[in-house]
Amino acid sequence: MSPAYIPLIFFFYGLAFFSMGLAIILEIGHMTDAKLHRALIPLAIFGFIHAAHEWVEMLEIMRILPGQYDYQLAWYAARLALLSLSFLSLAIFGTLLIFRQDDRRKFRPIIPLILIGVWVAGMIVLQNYYSPSQMFDIADVWTRYALAIPAAMIACIGFITQQREFRKVGLSRFGRDSLWAAMAFLWYGAIGQTFTRASALPPSNVINQELFWDVFGFPVQLLRAGVAIFAAIFVMRFLRSSEVETERQITELQDARLKEAQQRETLRGEMLRQIVSAQEAERKRIALELHDETGQALTAIGLGLRGVATTLRQDIDKASLQLRQLEGLVTQSLDELGRLISDLRPSHLDDLGLAATLRWYTKDIQSRTSLTVNFEILGDKKPLLPEVKTTLFRIAQEALTNVIKHADAKSIHLLLIYGETTVGIKIEDDGLGFDSHKLAAIHHPHYGITGMKERASLLGGYFSIESSPGSGTTVEVIIPYVQKREG
Repeated sequence: MSPAYIPLIFFFYGLAFFSMGLAIILEIGHMTDAKLHRALIPLAIFGFIHAAHEWVEMLEIMRILPGQYDYQLAWYAARLALLSLSFLSLAIFGTLLIFRQDDRRKFRPIIPLILIGVWVAGMIVLQNYYSPSQMFDIADVWTRYALAIPAAMIACIGFITQQREFRKVGLSRFGRDSLWAAMAFLWYGAIGQTFTRASALPPSNVINQELFWDVFGFPVQLLRAGVAIFAAIFVMRFLRSSEVETERQITELQDARLKEAQQRETLRGEMLRQIVSAQEAERKRIALELHDETGQALTAIGLGLRGVATTLRQDIDKASLQLRQLEGLVTQSLDELGRLISDLRPSHLDDLGLAATLRWYTKDIQSRTSLTVNFEILGDKKPLLPEVKTTLFRIAQEALTNVIKHADAKSIHLLLIYGETTVGIKIEDDGLGFDSHKLAAIHHPHYGITGMKERASLLGGYFSIESSPGSGTTVEVIIPYVQKREG
């Protein structure tokens, strides 16, 4: 190949690395791997600085470098600085990938510092053995021996390390791209930087660009350019791993959301089934109470009235006594019916609020049973949604009913707690208790624990029950405030 094409080779050589650096800068913001993100920054710097070095050398060959002859020493120093800084950045890139684990971070500065130390020491020593005119070429050669070749090898190992990381997360395709990039930098360092310009420094006095040209018939710069293009292509290819990883994460998130939606739908169906079961159980309870109490009372009243009709013809005083007895029975039936209606929906709840309704209900329990019921309010009262009031009252009602029927307790302590973001109730008794850790094995139909738990969960609340044999039972429910409105 004619030397006239050398500047064109340098142009594409620099363009390959510049494009690689630009691609990294454009894609690095989308990286999900923070450690890879951090490592790619020095690789982008290498691409830009090394491209600048090659283009400066291209302009020098073309003899159109501004002030090329007037500021020859300054341009020489600038080109050497660009060359050394670019390969130092490449070494830092490889080091960050090799020592990416947090427990090995302390080793990261060691390799770049060793390279800088060797390079500086070599430059100082070589100045004592060679003349200033010889040092122009020797400095370039020594920089490639001390920095370029080791940096390319470190980058190669770094790419291989990254290839393993890609394989671990299931991105084998990008692992192959990383491996090809490693091979490109291996060739770039082991061959491209070994055949340097000819100088008095061994082995460049024998193994140099002229030898390469004589053996292979084309300049080593063409090999460097080809390898640079090859490396840039595969680096830019594995940069897409962030996009693919993001798409995979989005897909996984969508799958998780779909699964969550399906679980919510299943839970909603189960809760609907439980609600329907609870409604049916409530209807059954109401039917039994109407049959056992109100129905029997009405039957007795009907029979009594027939008896009065017969007695009235024979003994007016006896008929009058029977009517007074029937009047008492009617009053008793009305009281029972009123209690049943009140249990279904206490008017106090809508008219006076939750606190007043619980106070009334605890007093009603004391009047009907031998239990001592203490009611206490903690915190400042806050407005509650109707469904929150109803839920808390129903849970308290169910828990107190359980105490009356099953606990054999002497006293109950009921707390209504207004917090900053939640409202709750806590019911403690001194009854028989049970092993709450074996609650799943308890199937007593009157306990209604599942219903209480479901009522709380429907409003995003928390329900707990703690008990042990002989130590009583504590029921607690906490429900968040949804919005502020209450009558």
